[in-house]
Amino acid sequence: MHIDPCRCCGGFLYPRSSGRRALGGMAAGLLAAAALSGRSTFAADPVPKTTLSPDEALARLKEGNDQFRTEAPYNAVQGRERRVELARGQAPFCALVGCSDSRVPPELLFGRGLGELFIVRNAGNTVDTAALGSIEYGVGVLGCPLIVVLGHESCGAVAAAVDVVQSNATFPSMIGEMIQPIIPAVLSVRRPSGEIVLNDAVVANSRRVVARLKSQSPIAQEAVRANKLKIVAARYRLADGNVEWFEDI
Repeated sequence: MHIDPCRCCGGFLYPRSSGRRALGGMAAGLLAAAALSGRSTFAADPVPKTTLSPDEALARLKEGNDQFRTEAPYNAVQGRERRVELARGQAPFCALVGCSDSRVPPELLFGRGLGELFIVRNAGNTVDTAALGSIEYGVGVLGCPLIVVLGHESCGAVAAAVDVVQSNATFPSMIGEMIQPIIPAVLSVRRPSGEIVLNDAVVANSRRVVARLKSQSPIAQEAVRANKLKIVAARYRLADGNVEWFEDI
């Protein structure tokens, strides 16, 4: 099987030339213009950003998952008053990259309500240019102090990438294109025997996306250097509802 390296290297889909620098410069210019004008250039009016630190934001997600997993009662922030409040603007405390899988709804499994999570979802929790722009908006404009890349047990997109590597499988239309960025993660956990354990590949995929965010997003890099942002990988287990965290990236 031939894989075009510019399509499946696992990197973001920037233009081939200096697109990465251009995107960073465009984002910085957009933020600067908004600040100089004294008013918002975006869809919602500016509201005070969260005061949570990166560690506090992560602790809040961990607490919410504990409550979800143990079926402990919790009060998600929602209802009419919250809707009216959010009509003026949003200030989420976490930008979350998750899978489209219907069994993995982030607000539920972290016990969160309206306006708390800024979510990007697609099959296989990969990050392309549109997803990266959304994440950078969450960090640079909305002030999220935390990015979580959430994989999950029995991920169909990762399983399809495993099939491509092990069996030279093919998939119709854009499904095959969607799977390609996952393949490097799958290859990274292939054992000398040729065996690939799906859950190993799920974790590797999430960790790989985190590593790319840390190395390829100027906005995320600046926030991390200023200790205003933490980026972590995680995996959700379907049967018991537990989220495992991988912070050593």
